[in-house]
Amino acid sequence: QLVESGGGVVQLVESLRLSCHTSANNFGNKRVTWFRQAPGNERQGVASIYPGRSPTYHYYADSVKGRFTISEDFATSTILLLMDRLKPEDTAMYYCAAGSGANRDNWSKLSLYRYWGQGTQVTVS
Repeated sequence: QLVESGGGVVQLVESLRLSCHTSANNFGNKRVTWFRQAPGNERQGVASIYPGRSPTYHYYADSVKGRFTISEDFATSTILLLMDRLKPEDTAMYYCAAGSGANRDNWSKLSLYRYWGQGTQVTVS
């Protein structure tokens, strides 16, 4: 089970931190990725992490590189997404997902993710 939280309404260039609580027993050997979907748009990969591995295995969409940071809290089995310098185009429903088989070239492919959270809304005005 994946449970997102932390969404809200923020102003331009403010920051927000999203959380994705995982059940470590089920997802400890799976990649966890944040996706987002704005109305009328396809769901897109934002940032991805393989829990327990080095940041070398963290991947980001070009549109968020340098502004978003994905990390993990071992103690609470939570994947965090720190979003800085937010822009209106970051407005979307944000989902976390867990799956297997992803790598540097295909980490944002939706079909690789079997488990999905319910989403948390981020609005930047």
